[in-house]
Amino acid sequence: MGKLLCDSTPIAESLKPPHALLPWPDLCLSAAELLPEPAACGGWDAVTGLEEQQRRKLEGIHAGGVYWKNPQAAGAAATGMAFRLAHGGDVEADGNCLFTALRRAMGSKIGARELRMRMVRRFLEDRGSDDGPGRIAVDAAIRHLYSPDLQAGWGIHVVQEMKLLARKADRQALDSLIQELVALGLQRESAAESIYKERCLTVTDGQSWAKYMSISGSMEDEYDIITLQYTEEGLLTVDENRDGRAAAFGDDIAIESLATEFKREIFVVQSHGRDAMVDDENCVFFFPHRPRGEIQETPLFLFMKGTGWCGAGADHYEPLLATPITPHISQDNATVVL
Repeated sequence: MGKLLCDSTPIAESLKPPHALLPWPDLCLSAAELLPEPAACGGWDAVTGLEEQQRRKLEGIHAGGVYWKNPQAAGAAATGMAFRLAHGGDVEADGNCLFTALRRAMGSKIGARELRMRMVRRFLEDRGSDDGPGRIAVDAAIRHLYSPDLQAGWGIHVVQEMKLLARKADRQALDSLIQELVALGLQRESAAESIYKERCLTVTDGQSWAKYMSISGSMEDEYDIITLQYTEEGLLTVDENRDGRAAAFGDDIAIESLATEFKREIFVVQSHGRDAMVDDENCVFFFPHRPRGEIQETPLFLFMKGTGWCGAGADHYEPLLATPITPHISQDNATVVL
């Protein structure tokens, strides 16, 4: 599962200016060799949960291809190439789907948890080199996503969530404090809300986001995720995550850090059904996430099935396998030009 910001470009650009541009042609072969074979993954007719207009659009993109140029290259080095996108199969919806899907799209042997930790380290390294407007912009985005102002936003959202981090070592003590309030007459959820908000770490800036995004739902995690859900009327539910299995869902900031780590653009291909009130021709969107530096390899693609226009638009990442189209085609003949 995941969250998408409407436009991630300002955050990416503000954290770190790009390095010198690299020539493009030398990068094609090594990138193509890393891509997995799409033949074993089936076509879009095998993907569940798609409406007919979504399936037709995605099949058309697969047939006509996607044309990409290195956006940092210029002149002769700006020669592009076209890819055919195939669905890379289902991945488990366990909160780690961003990392599981990306490793499959890369054809990588890196484990999902290791990929998550590399992303966090990259984010902290880049954050440490920026103490100006870039850091302020990222912290504001994090607060908006994970500690929203509950006095606002109800014109867009029916439910808003607040994420809190409880140390695994403190869970028994927290339970005892909650039980003390219950013994005084408070309802369990109200008591839990009070104790968790008082004693747990809120996700409000880059440092707390890094702790949150390190959580993979395993016993190796330092923290458990507590989720408070609110409607405009007040507290709706408290997800106490008693078994510690909840993982931090990837977001735009995580994808940008992964793009930076691997020096590749990452496109999230988002497909909406009729509930999003878009016409058939515009039911598929390509959202770019550029590295905060140089691009050295061909792009990666992830797929998200939209679940409606609210709630950030989608909730689960799946891999897309991109294979170069040969013989090469011009951008005029491609279905999508990025």
